[in-house]
Amino acid sequence: MELPEKLEPDNPIWRFALAFWQKPGTQRTCLALQDRGWSVTRILCAGWLALEGRPYSGTEHATVTEWRQHVTGALRAVRRYLPKGHEHCQGLREGVAGLELQAEQLELALAWQQLATETPDKAHMTGHAQLIRHNLAAAAYRPEQATDAAVELNTLADILASFSNGDSQP
Repeated sequence: MELPEKLEPDNPIWRFALAFWQKPGTQRTCLALQDRGWSVTRILCAGWLALEGRPYSGTEHATVTEWRQHVTGALRAVRRYLPKGHEHCQGLREGVAGLELQAEQLELALAWQQLATETPDKAHMTGHAQLIRHNLAAAAYRPEQATDAAVELNTLADILASFSNGDSQP
């Protein structure tokens, strides 16, 4: 895998992700979707683009996908494999969780690099709520995933809408 020479780990999507993650219900909902095969990175990109008034196509550069599969996903698998609460594994589990977070930040930096270089396409939808829901559905790998996760996507859409109703965006 070849990574770009310059990456910007502290970028607008990362700052949005940190703020979004603090909203009540976000973490629980995103992790529930992740357990069902969703990519939280794709959800975050979709949400950030919606707040920017841009549609999310769901298309991502192969480097982002490869990084997710071989680095972020591998670290997540190791963390999940380690027993919770086992006194001899707790430090290792916490260390792997920290590495997983760093990998996610770099994954978002790779996604940011792609999204920042794309020509911004302003949405031609009738409302902000419609754009949010469209983008979240586009974060699904398959259309039936979005249908099956309607409750979770509605929860995330409501949380995202609060950003546009006066909450400050990072």
